Amino acid sequence: MSIFKMLYGEFDMDKEYLVSDKAFKISSLAVQAMVYEVSCYPSPGLVSCISNGAHKDMDYYTFIDSTSVLIKYLTLCVQKGMETGRPEDIFMELKKLGVSAEKEMYEKTKGVNTHKGMIFLMGTCCGAVGIAVKHNMNFWEIEQIIKNMTKGITERELSPILRNKNFIKNGKLFGRKLSYGEKLFLKYNVKGVRGQVEQGLNLIFDFALGFYKKSKNLNENDRLVNTLIGIMQFSEDTNIIHRHSLDILKEVNAKAKHIIHLGGMRTDEGRKAIQLLDKEFIYRNISPGGTADLLAITVFLYLVKQYMSD
Repeated sequence: MSIFKMLYGEFDMDKEYLVSDKAFKISSLAVQAMVYEVSCYPSPGLVSCISNGAHKDMDYYTFIDSTSVLIKYLTLCVQKGMETGRPEDIFMELKKLGVSAEKEMYEKTKGVNTHKGMIFLMGTCCGAVGIAVKHNMNFWEIEQIIKNMTKGITERELSPILRNKNFIKNGKLFGRKLSYGEKLFLKYNVKGVRGQVEQGLNLIFDFALGFYKKSKNLNENDRLVNTLIGIMQFSEDTNIIHRHSLDILKEVNAKAKHIIHLGGMRTDEGRKAIQLLDKEFIYRNISPGGTADLLAITVFLYLVKQYMSD
């Protein structure tokens, strides 16, 4: 295994990191997947290379800027997974990397949240893939690795919020501002991204990967859009709930199911429906950002499966 020394002055006081060639390769697939996601169009309500979607504070180049600073952290997440340690301990180290990545993201985007959810999901997946590669495991074992890494996360991080809800004042618990995810858990009992990883991202492993594979006869743009709508049928998208409500999310899920029934990007009728949905989401300020994150993770894991097969 070839080893490279990487010098990240801003990350940890000129500390040197030993990073394997495999970590570079795997993290490059993560970046590829993130760029794919933000580049496809029409992606209803989302930022793309054509439209800002239902966003006024960010555009395509904001996402490119953000992605560029995350490259090193995703590489370090893979490398962390390839180190010796229990999955749950590796996950805690990944969370520390995520805090640093989030800070640098905000510095690069001047305070705009482009990738907060993605940092958590992609960082976790990069670490899990690192574990699988290190131990020569089968691709499909990554789902269980993610479960092992994140076991008990909702109990640890969300249940205390519920138990101490009487002490919440002005959106703060003991002086700390609650995150959007914590607020949604209190209001709707929605576990959000924590619940998704604790279940091993089963929506991706059980559905999205197969759906993306079946769409391979489409060109890449149409394949991505088709898979986005496919995931949207079932996604518990907290971005939509936060901006609107649980009822609006259910409406979005139903609209996506209808479009897939029409044929999605495979038919003229489906394409027209997606274009109209994009206009509707922009008008109603609906942005399925959580679904977009799951699309990127789907593409990443699909590329990882090919890499591990090779």
